[in-house]
Amino acid sequence: MLELKHVSFRVDDERTQAEILHDVSFTLEDGKFFVITGPNGGGKSTLARVIMGIETPTQGQILLNGEDITALDVTERARRGIGYAFQQPPRFKGLTVRRLLSLAHGSDLPEDECCAYLTNVGLCSRDYLNREVDASLSGGEVKRIEIATLMARNLEVAIFDEPEAGIDLWSFSMLVQSFRNLSRGRHKSVILISHQERIMQLADEILVVADGQIRSRGSREEIFPTLLGQFDEDCGFRGKEATAQ
Repeated sequence: MLELKHVSFRVDDERTQAEILHDVSFTLEDGKFFVITGPNGGGKSTLARVIMGIETPTQGQILLNGEDITALDVTERARRGIGYAFQQPPRFKGLTVRRLLSLAHGSDLPEDECCAYLTNVGLCSRDYLNREVDASLSGGEVKRIEIATLMARNLEVAIFDEPEAGIDLWSFSMLVQSFRNLSRGRHKSVILISHQERIMQLADEILVVADGQIRSRGSREEIFPTLLGQFDEDCGFRGKEATAQ
């Protein structure tokens, strides 16, 4: 179980002085599919980075299964079972896709299992299994491969930051099915940042973040109808606030 207690994050340097997150508290129970949405620039991605340990909160606590992990860096949080898929994934020259999947899993994966993970993210395994994760791959290809590596890991919490960005419609349909399978499997908790209606419809709970604060939170049945018409598929929320009126 993941818990955030009164978490704030402030940037205070020579160029910028701003509070990006303010007094954010919520609990993510085991096996839940959790979608974070809200207007662009509202603090969603910063919240994900704070959970992963890429950023350190200036106030508050983060607990994983009762352990205070607030001071732990990203490596230690990864060891405890938190995984993060970046909006712009890194590349690894000299490392094949198959080897990367095996490293993520923690042991050598049979070819058929590697192929299944790639198929789940809309990639033909024959074309990609032995390719290097380098500059020869497009941004969308690298992103799908990174999502596959998270699926191959035995995670407590998997965080996907706008996984639909840069992915074609057909592959997006494959991703939606993959996330649906994750939500049905209940073997890990999923935090997914997205504006996409089809992804929100998979959520157990939806959390709306705007201006660095939680504007609303509830079940899919409670929150999703209030968001219809406030966002579009490409640009995020149309209105200034994500709060239901």
